[in-house]
Amino acid sequence: MAGNTAFVIAGAGLAGAKAAETLRTEGFDGPVVLVGDEHDRPYERPPLSKGYLLGTSPREDAYVHPPEWYAEHDIDLRLGTAVTAIDPVARAVSLGDGSRLGYAKLLLATGATPRRLPVPGAELDGVYYLRRLADSDRLKETFRSASRVVVIGGGWIGLETTAAARAAGVEVTVLEAAELPLLRVLGREVAQLFAELHTAHGVDLRCGARLTEITGTGGRADGVLLADGTRIAADAVIVGVGVSPNSQLAAAAGLDVGDGVRVDAQLRSSAPDIHAAGDVACAFHPRLGIHVRVEHWANALHQPQTAARAMLGRDVAYDRLPYFFTDQYDLGMEYTGYVIPGAYDRVVFRGDPGSGAYLAFWLADGRVLAGMNVNVWDVTDQVRALVAGRHPVDAAALADPAVPLAELAARPPDATA
Repeated sequence: MAGNTAFVIAGAGLAGAKAAETLRTEGFDGPVVLVGDEHDRPYERPPLSKGYLLGTSPREDAYVHPPEWYAEHDIDLRLGTAVTAIDPVARAVSLGDGSRLGYAKLLLATGATPRRLPVPGAELDGVYYLRRLADSDRLKETFRSASRVVVIGGGWIGLETTAAARAAGVEVTVLEAAELPLLRVLGREVAQLFAELHTAHGVDLRCGARLTEITGTGGRADGVLLADGTRIAADAVIVGVGVSPNSQLAAAAGLDVGDGVRVDAQLRSSAPDIHAAGDVACAFHPRLGIHVRVEHWANALHQPQTAARAMLGRDVAYDRLPYFFTDQYDLGMEYTGYVIPGAYDRVVFRGDPGSGAYLAFWLADGRVLAGMNVNVWDVTDQVRALVAGRHPVDAAALADPAVPLAELAARPPDATA
């Protein structure tokens, strides 16, 4: 049993692996125990719905480190088990294999779990969720044999798996409860563009749809039934209706929990020497002035580096602006910033969305809350500077490609009307 000098990381995904890496690069030479319930060594999740699912990138590219890296850096990597309980008083965790570990510091990087559909037939064979490598493997095999699938949910996972299925020649029907896919995230102006993207690629997109049942024959899904009585046949059903943070451990241990483990800007929880990072962390963001939980890759990449440094007593705070990206068909997109649903008053486009290459900016009171570049590259730093600047920007200049973004980001507040 590791003693109370050990730094224990619960969760062996990207966030856990990057925390372990940072501890070593920052000079910590004590015991580091990285615990995860999967049997694969830590890997990144974006390839599961992008390159790996499409077959354009190999499995090996998904892994965070080579297999020998953990031993070379004296990381005690324990796979196929999980932290099952936390005792903050004794400063120890219990594992699924019956063992117990003492800790000096504990990082919760337990991630999130796909939400399950609460409808009849949801547990039939042929109903798929996407979170792990094995899930992506099953979908790849399904796309090789299926002729038609139904995707439930028009979020990022739903739309990326839809694009992969269409690339494999599979007919796809997407069922979205809202008026448009990605409506809550992007707002009507840009959500409409993603709807048009998918319909242009032959997707049967049905918005405002209410699912009542997944139908099956012989224990296997063969379609879905909608509230209006419509039945849609399918060889498989893919569910992408969001995720829930794996904060049960923290809640059971008495930590402050609310849409994840609530932590401060140093990623410290309400319990001494327990931090949280990645999908499970609802962190106070100094730039935004609110607690936010970000489920995207960049957060799982960067946030645990701050957490590891804070665990070592460094004076740090996590204030990176949220960032995410997607690849769908011939569209590549990057998004920087954070917009509370309905909290913007206009969207400004730079370039023609109909051309397939453009930028979009969400504004409130003239200030840029977020920016998105579509098939336009090497502008993320300028977009980030615009969002971080927090000063009013002239909308006409923002829409004008002749005005450099860097110039707009540098303008003082009194330089615009």
